[in-house]
Amino acid sequence: MFRSTARIAGGEFLMGSDRHYAEERPQRLVSVDAFDIDVYPVLNSDFAAFVKDTAYCTWAERSGHSHVFLMAPHPVPLKNPSLWWKAVQGACWRNPRPGVELPIDFDQHPVVHIALEDAKAYAAWAGGRLPSETEWEFAACGGLQGTQFAWGEEFAPEGQRMAQVWQGAFPWYYTLGDAPATVAVGQFPANGYGLFDMIGNAWEWTASTFSEAANCCSCSPAQDAQTLFALKGGSHLCAAEYCLRYRPAARIGVAGASSTSHIGFRCVYDV
Repeated sequence: MFRSTARIAGGEFLMGSDRHYAEERPQRLVSVDAFDIDVYPVLNSDFAAFVKDTAYCTWAERSGHSHVFLMAPHPVPLKNPSLWWKAVQGACWRNPRPGVELPIDFDQHPVVHIALEDAKAYAAWAGGRLPSETEWEFAACGGLQGTQFAWGEEFAPEGQRMAQVWQGAFPWYYTLGDAPATVAVGQFPANGYGLFDMIGNAWEWTASTFSEAANCCSCSPAQDAQTLFALKGGSHLCAAEYCLRYRPAARIGVAGASSTSHIGFRCVYDV
């Protein structure tokens, strides 16, 4: 298997933010050792190669279902995720939205409906591991220090879309098509380290536990009592009025057994 990686030299950076959600605070100076990281999130084609080689069966496939985002027909209260998240039979990485035809470039979309154990199994097969939250955030910043977004302070500099995030009114109106979904990677500019899709498209697992469970948002289906792990980067479902978490400092806590249509991952490699 040949995957494109980038060398992150490591160093000190300002992690977190005092400007946004409580679980991101405080902003603090931390240090990171050097590591390599996938230039792209793990794609459906990558995961298919892993499954072909190992006959691996994901948590969603074994369970027979996974959670899928379904648009609300009209404005709804934003504190009840059950109004837009549904457990759908047959939903899995091979069939992210049952009943919806796969796009022709499906192989180049980030793999989703991935539980933590699935991501770890792939990473071990690929000779890597999941990043820590600190490593992931350092890489996402792309060498910038303390800016709101991975590309600077403006969400859309000179009107340019920089990531696949919600456009419209969450969760009932979407301006870019019939329904929000992942897109093939590489359609938006790389960050300062040459990494694509660190922001938007699909949330990404980290190996770090989430230490502020009381502040966990409802960007995913309701959580149970299992240990929560930090997800980073936001997804195609993040909307400014509901989940402005398409920023390097943003984070949510999700149970390891969670499997949804907006959670994927990428790997890092020790050097």
